[in-house]
Amino acid sequence: MNTLTLRKGTERGQADHGWLLAKHSFSFADYYDPSHMHYRTLRVINEDRVAAGQGFGTHPHRDMEIITYILDGQLQHKDSMGNGRIIETGDFQYMSAGSGVQHSEFNPSRENKVHLLQIWIVPDAKGLTPRYAEKPMANAETGRLHLITSKTGRDDSIAIHQDADLYLARFAGGEEITHTLKAGRGVWLQVAEGSATVNGTALEQGDAISLDAQKDTLLSIRASGKSQVLLFDLA
Repeated sequence: MNTLTLRKGTERGQADHGWLLAKHSFSFADYYDPSHMHYRTLRVINEDRVAAGQGFGTHPHRDMEIITYILDGQLQHKDSMGNGRIIETGDFQYMSAGSGVQHSEFNPSRENKVHLLQIWIVPDAKGLTPRYAEKPMANAETGRLHLITSKTGRDDSIAIHQDADLYLARFAGGEEITHTLKAGRGVWLQVAEGSATVNGTALEQGDAISLDAQKDTLLSIRASGKSQVLLFDLA
């Protein structure tokens, strides 16, 4: 039997560094919970709020697919591949750390926090050539799923080194979206903004559900107000 597992946002790990307020869906840094280490190849979902004029200094990564989604504000990115960009509200940024990359992330605003989700996905191979991409979604149509990442880059999505389809759904209120999860795959659905109901389970901002499909399973996602949902369809 397919059963939804609820991960309440209020039960996530938390860290308050003054300039950074972080909430961790999975074990990360000083937060360790052996029952929440990862979900399939999804290793990290951190919800971060970074104070004006603050950020993460230059630091290394390797062998990880890193996706950043800006919910509100701006983030200045610089990396050892030569990329130097300010990403804005509604932008997805992808960096494949591969064989090794260094980068920094900084809030360039002098007044406003930046609110973002940072996502790490375990790649299907190690030592790959690092790469970078962006996908702006601030004007994405509401009431439908938009494919952000995929293994093959199909449907104008960002090609990543893993069989991990990431979708964005934005709601204006009152819409219903459906998604069929194929047998053998797993879904992690995270409410990034607002609230939603998934197959009758009510979710608030920060909440998530997971499901391992023993058979093809139809997911029904509803939202009564302005909301955003990230849906990971994972091998």
